[in-house]
Amino acid sequence: MRICWESSASAANRVGLKFTLIKLIASIIFSCHALLAQAQDLRIEHVQIRSPERAALLRDVIVEIRDGRIAAISNGSANPKPMQTIDGNGLYLVPGLIDSHVHTDDLPGLGPAQENRHDLVRALREQEPRSYLYYGFTTVVDVIGTPQRKRDWDAHRIHPDFYFCGGVPIPGGYPQTYQSKAEQVKQYPYMIVELGHEASAPDGLDPKTHTPAAVVAHMKADGAICVKTFYERGFGETDDWPAPRLDTIQALVKAAHAEGLPVLIHANSTDGQEFAVKAGVDIAAHGMWHWNREQEATELTPRAKAILDSVLAAKMGWQPTMRVLHGELDVFDPSLLSSPEFAHAVPLQVIEWYRSEDGQWFHDAAGKFLLPKEVFDSGGAERLWTAIQSPVEDPLLIKAMQRGEASMRYMAERKARVLFGSDTPGVPSYSNQPGLNGWREMHLLLRAGLSPEQIFRAATLANADALGLNHEIGTVEVGKRANLLLLREDPAITIEAYTNITKVILGGKVLAPETLAANRPSP
Repeated sequence: MRICWESSASAANRVGLKFTLIKLIASIIFSCHALLAQAQDLRIEHVQIRSPERAALLRDVIVEIRDGRIAAISNGSANPKPMQTIDGNGLYLVPGLIDSHVHTDDLPGLGPAQENRHDLVRALREQEPRSYLYYGFTTVVDVIGTPQRKRDWDAHRIHPDFYFCGGVPIPGGYPQTYQSKAEQVKQYPYMIVELGHEASAPDGLDPKTHTPAAVVAHMKADGAICVKTFYERGFGETDDWPAPRLDTIQALVKAAHAEGLPVLIHANSTDGQEFAVKAGVDIAAHGMWHWNREQEATELTPRAKAILDSVLAAKMGWQPTMRVLHGELDVFDPSLLSSPEFAHAVPLQVIEWYRSEDGQWFHDAAGKFLLPKEVFDSGGAERLWTAIQSPVEDPLLIKAMQRGEASMRYMAERKARVLFGSDTPGVPSYSNQPGLNGWREMHLLLRAGLSPEQIFRAATLANADALGLNHEIGTVEVGKRANLLLLREDPAITIEAYTNITKVILGGKVLAPETLAANRPSP
């Protein structure tokens, strides 16, 4: 009996010792992870700084980063204090990019019928923030966001900084035109009920808490940095959707400005941007590709020019978001799903699903919408891909793209306050992937007349200024958050500088781009 007890005691001691060692090892691992999660002190030596507030390069300088912020920029000798050091010789240090128009709740290529495909949803959700970072976007702004979306985003181990605007539609107006009243209440907590239209309020929604002042106060308390409202009467020839009254949006602008919040408005038409100027909003979200009652024109008409001139005179911010229309067309590109860029942004299992009959649902839906059925069934959708510069059976989309490009070129020539936003995904197309969509937006802007320097400014300081973030990001200056990129080329000279990023620095933490790509395992 004693022998048995001693053996048991000895075994218990061994178990206890193992348990103690396991706790000790776990504690060490936890401590190491905690240290790694913190921003490390960092020194970048012999680097060139390209920052949008400076007219010229700052050459051969030392940048020191402490506690996630830029602590010093100097030409002197390096601080002898031990810290992680990067040799920046021959490289350019620039601000991280800001995509000021994204929708993190929407996943490219997944519609209502695929909501139960949890494997695809999980793969896309996990890769989404990493793809933005891979293409240099260290900050994103969800323009129809909520506190829950921010919490979901911040739960990712690695992610760009996230900010959001509160979305303010009217009941039954865009973007909830085809939603039930229950869905409207659930998805748009900052819905506004116009004075005199209280009867239009969905059941359970008190109009007194959905006035312009009330919804602005609500979203401000929730942490929103901006307000997003909508003027959309319909797409193509449709022109009968409910739109807000001018006095309603003027009241919204007044309430938002009293809280220090800028106001964006969805307005891709001549009527919409004319309304935006009269309402006094700060930013017109989307370029002007729909010219009301002038749908056959592709060269700027006197009315279109006059409205763009009024936007310029008001010094409004202007988000072209040209990828919205191009994303509809790109699903007909036979090489898209095999391109190296696509593989950087999209998990392989999702790419394979996009190739499947089920995954081609948007390809088929877009083709049937853009073309007569008999033309689509005979292979007309693939011909549409090559039709940008030539007549097609239904040129509706092509003409809209041409109008958008003509508007952008006019604004570029007149040094408009262009703000960079990709509207990812914008439409349910699998072509509009996080990060990659922004990179492609840059190429469209370049083709439409913006210089690389204008694009660089639009995606950094101009965005930061317009959204009240210039005290934190947008430039390479002492005191700013260390959201930075190390590039091999000067982005003020060529947008190809973003195709081969050397390092992404997020809050002082150095990330290797290859560890962010969708189909390369992280160490």
